[in-house]
Amino acid sequence: MPTETSGVVVTGKSYLELATTLLQRMRLARPTGGVWEAADVQWWWRQERATDRDGQLFWLDDRGDPLAAAIRTDFGHGVQCDVLVLRADRDLERTVWRAAIGRSGAIGTSAEFPVRLDDAGIDELVAAGFSPADGPGVIACWLDATGRPPIPPLPDGYRLLSRADTQDRPHPLIRRNGPDAADRLSTCSLYRPELDLVVEAPDGQTAGYGLFWADPVTSVGLVEPIRTEDEHQRRGIASHIVAAGLDRLAAHGCRRMKVGNDLSIYLRAGFRPLTEATAPVYTRSGISGHWSS
Repeated sequence: MPTETSGVVVTGKSYLELATTLLQRMRLARPTGGVWEAADVQWWWRQERATDRDGQLFWLDDRGDPLAAAIRTDFGHGVQCDVLVLRADRDLERTVWRAAIGRSGAIGTSAEFPVRLDDAGIDELVAAGFSPADGPGVIACWLDATGRPPIPPLPDGYRLLSRADTQDRPHPLIRRNGPDAADRLSTCSLYRPELDLVVEAPDGQTAGYGLFWADPVTSVGLVEPIRTEDEHQRRGIASHIVAAGLDRLAAHGCRRMKVGNDLSIYLRAGFRPLTEATAPVYTRSGISGHWSS
């Protein structure tokens, strides 16, 4: 494999496997550390992206296990740049951050670094001319599985199904994420059809959907995404999906649940922001910060 600044450039499913392993190892080492879960990078895999062709940069130990990574993900509105480091190692952190910032130079003003307030990489970003953008950034919210809410009823005529029940139908994600979304998700190691939920309206149309990710290594369940179609808003559809999904995550062994923002739908379900885990988005131009939800 080609190398770059002592790291290894990885493409395709090898990237996804290494990123999954690295984020799982990071979560086990720091129960509330970092910004992302392994399931986040698997959710990003739903679409082919321009940054996939360039490869992602990893640092590996003697056994080939990942120690750190500099990952770029093109979300259309900008390229998100993430620095992942397993252990506190100032020399390695400095190397990875400088490599990530150097790689972002080819992106220009669309490069966006979500970085926690307690991350030493902020000094490297500031020295390179980056500053916090407008907007809240990434706000990690957590919920203990024992505190999950009861499942509210659906309106008459609506029913909850999973992808396991609807394999013969087009996936509701296709409309916003492209025709390959379902096929790409099905190749992800953490994807489970029974946790891919949809609420069907009385006329058979999709009223809302939600995707839930159970990580058996970390026992963390991720909620990403939740959506209610406009014509079915304010009927409790999203609340039902969230509560039903959290219940299924608990049944899959998840002890803690996480979302990457503080929308009211999650706060009502009992999620609470972890202040020290807030990650502003650093850019070179001060544009509004976006993230991957």
